[in-house]
Amino acid sequence: MVEEKPNLTTYNGLWVFAEQRDGRLMNVTLELLGAGRDLADALNVPLSAVLLGSEIGSMTQQLIHSGADQVYLVDHVLLKQYQTSIYTKTLASLISKHRPEIVLFGATSLGRDLAPRVAARLQIGLSADCTGLAVDCEKRFLVQTKPAFGGNLMAIIIIPDCRPQMATVRPNVMMRLEPQTSRTGKVIRVEDISLQAEDLCTRILDVIYDSDSTVNLQEARIIISGGRGLGKAENFKLVRELADVLGGAVGASRSVVDAGWISPYHLVGQTGKTVHPRLYVACGISGSIQHLVGMQTSEVIVAINKDPNAPIFSVATYGIVADLFDIVPVLIKTFREKLEKI
Repeated sequence: MVEEKPNLTTYNGLWVFAEQRDGRLMNVTLELLGAGRDLADALNVPLSAVLLGSEIGSMTQQLIHSGADQVYLVDHVLLKQYQTSIYTKTLASLISKHRPEIVLFGATSLGRDLAPRVAARLQIGLSADCTGLAVDCEKRFLVQTKPAFGGNLMAIIIIPDCRPQMATVRPNVMMRLEPQTSRTGKVIRVEDISLQAEDLCTRILDVIYDSDSTVNLQEARIIISGGRGLGKAENFKLVRELADVLGGAVGASRSVVDAGWISPYHLVGQTGKTVHPRLYVACGISGSIQHLVGMQTSEVIVAINKDPNAPIFSVATYGIVADLFDIVPVLIKTFREKLEKI
């Protein structure tokens, strides 16, 4: 028996999953609202944010000021800490009931865990790690762009036969809107979803933060990254010292992570984090396409490399053709002296 296609006309609206941690909205949420605003206006549908957590009602106005027309708020003590099972149940239930035609998630560690599980629960598809979004207004398709084959080409994906159309989107590739405190919207408190302790597959006893594993490159305003040009793992101390002086985070290229010089949490690139800091300093990084796609939207890029033909210089705002062991210590000394005078 051939299954009957769903009636796509019964789906309406664009949703953004509003990721929050410890009572703070993640930047990717605001970026998705910025992109979602343009898409929703083109389709002439409302833009909704879906906010799950405990004692998080104060964040609803920030979502509205950042572009949302309405916020679905599920405030429950069992949602205080992210847990896959109960978040999946809650979000899948909301989507089944309200039938949005598009749902967007940030391609964060949380979003990459939650989105595919919701898609599986709803028996629909999911496009992962998108870097571009558009809509075909006539056919009401979400046109999704993502890197493929190691970043050597860009794939265009549409989902013609099922709804909602779901995608995860890389942080730092969409532009957020300037908050407008005059914007008004509707807060919809969801209280008809039955959540029980039995919905939790695990119980969180304590949260212990590890300084290395919790490095948040996607939120960092300054990133100092190291590559093969450092020569050996011990020389990462130069990168860390410059990052400490400037109050920045430490990043790395794929090759040094694979070599075991630094943990994968620091990886910038197609298979790591996509970043958009105000300042990105690349020390001894040649600049493979996989690395460039993860950092080339940084506001200011400073590249330090002995090879004048290194690809990193093609995206650099300022390029320094020199030995990083001559340049980085000078930068550390100069910035430290300048900051001590402030």
